Amino acid sequence: MEIGLFIKKFISFFVEPIGMVMTLFVIGMFYLYKKDNRRAELFLLGSFTLLFLFSYEPTANVLVQNLENQYEKYDYSQPVKYIHVLGHGHNTDSDQPISSQLSLDGTQRVIEGVIIHKSIPNSKIIFTGYAGRTNVTNAVMNSRLALSLGVDSQNMIINGTPVDTREEAIFTQSIVGKEPFALVTSATHMPRAMTLFKSFGMNPIAAPTNFRKTTIDTLLQEPRAGVLQTSKIAIHEYIGILYAKIKNILLILVFYFC
Repeated sequence: MEIGLFIKKFISFFVEPIGMVMTLFVIGMFYLYKKDNRRAELFLLGSFTLLFLFSYEPTANVLVQNLENQYEKYDYSQPVKYIHVLGHGHNTDSDQPISSQLSLDGTQRVIEGVIIHKSIPNSKIIFTGYAGRTNVTNAVMNSRLALSLGVDSQNMIINGTPVDTREEAIFTQSIVGKEPFALVTSATHMPRAMTLFKSFGMNPIAAPTNFRKTTIDTLLQEPRAGVLQTSKIAIHEYIGILYAKIKNILLILVFYFC
């Protein structure tokens, strides 16, 4: 499973902004070395153009808005028994407080999950997510932050086995079945997560957090590294959505012809 996950991430890198920019740049430098100036100029110009576009806030805003506008913020008056907080990245540096050991996305997911939990009596929070490059699972790290925010350990269900959203969905299905539940994840990831959970016959209620879209007052914006990251996240989600659609089409074709 680790090898499969590595291969998937490796391939994804080259079709995401940084990978595309680097690929065009390397090809351009190759042609420059070969003294093929026309092709070198073409690929190098393409590299710097993409770098500018993906680092330009209006471009990134368009990319994320198409994802984030699909689901509104959670209505805290909706009664659900379970709240599933999807995993994200973390580190285990003991010199850092728990709020810094989790990624920004992960911290906001946990906080939103805790807010929903505290607004619904007798609800339980499901934490999932594997260890990654550390020796502690993301599910456990998230539960530690929830504990520090006053959530009783008896109201948490922790599973550090799932390595991706699909495995998280399979685990939660075994608990909630077709019962409605709150699904907490980043707003950019929500469309893909909702589609996946529903494909298992589940009834998630979207609880998006960590919105990245911004209000732009002027188009005169300088390129920024943080904006490049936003574009990367959006493109990653579009690739995931496209991959899921292609996979479903192939499964239908195999079923039809076999």
